[in-house]
Amino acid sequence: MRIGPYTIAPNVMLAPMAGVTDKPFRLLCKRMGAGLAVSEMTISDPRFWNTTKSRTRMDHAGEPDPVSVQIAGTDPAALADAARFNVDHGAQIIDINMGCPAKKVCNVLAGSALMRDPQLVARIVSAVVAAASVPVTLKIRTGWDAEHINALQIARIAEDAGIQALAIHGRTRDQHYAGSAEYATIAQVKAALRIPVIANGDIDSPQKAAFVLQHTAADAVMVGRAAQGRPWLLGQIAHYLKTGEALPDPALPRVRDTLIAHLHALHAHYGEEMGVRIARKHLGWYAKDRPENAAFRAVVNRAQTADAQLQLTCDYFDALIAGVSPELPVAA
Repeated sequence: MRIGPYTIAPNVMLAPMAGVTDKPFRLLCKRMGAGLAVSEMTISDPRFWNTTKSRTRMDHAGEPDPVSVQIAGTDPAALADAARFNVDHGAQIIDINMGCPAKKVCNVLAGSALMRDPQLVARIVSAVVAAASVPVTLKIRTGWDAEHINALQIARIAEDAGIQALAIHGRTRDQHYAGSAEYATIAQVKAALRIPVIANGDIDSPQKAAFVLQHTAADAVMVGRAAQGRPWLLGQIAHYLKTGEALPDPALPRVRDTLIAHLHALHAHYGEEMGVRIARKHLGWYAKDRPENAAFRAVVNRAQTADAQLQLTCDYFDALIAGVSPELPVAA
């Protein structure tokens, strides 16, 4: 599929996730098979653009094309300014967030709360498209709640305003991430639009991705939570969609090497102190299916230095590879 001048291949994307899809994780997922990795959202309020956190988020040096940056907010003019600012700092695609269900976002009428106000949606999309010199995409949900499923209405507004691709999470806002995603609404939207449509929600295996594409006729799939601790999943999905062959999960040595490289990237990107803290959730995700996970997390979460975190992780996986129960000493 294409977004403006960019060919997205394979048609498997990493969803934007706050606190997850930072530069180290985006680069890792792209190396392992994602056709596009959308950044975690940046706020439209310019007071926060020059904070350390925002500057770290806006670092796209060395990132493969195309660089897609998600912006969030509620004021059309502010979002237009945010689009210009991010394009000036390397964004090649601007994605507007109208899918986030978090209370702190929806309480200020941003994220998925915007779907309750189609007129405001039209003003926002028109303002951002006019301001950005790059393609603009939009991410939405199916609606606010089961009584207000209006994805098709919002999608038509967005297409008419110049959006070049639309991603839909198959849940309403009030579902958050509970229950099961539904794909009938995505199929309805795809049938009505000319622009590419990307299906998102509960895509956790190559077989599920193929089912969703067949059921919705969408142009691509977007993987979110299932990629946490499994960045190789995007490549597995891409391979299955191309060949019909299901690749096995990587062997433990490759998992260890992938995780160690990810830790080094986090420590380098954020600095040691913050990198160690941010790495803890990733460590838990990589080990989540192991019986020793609880004990591993209890130890590794107390590691205060990069060296200690790396050593504990190496020891843990080396023991698993050797087929023995990992000894988990008290972290220094």
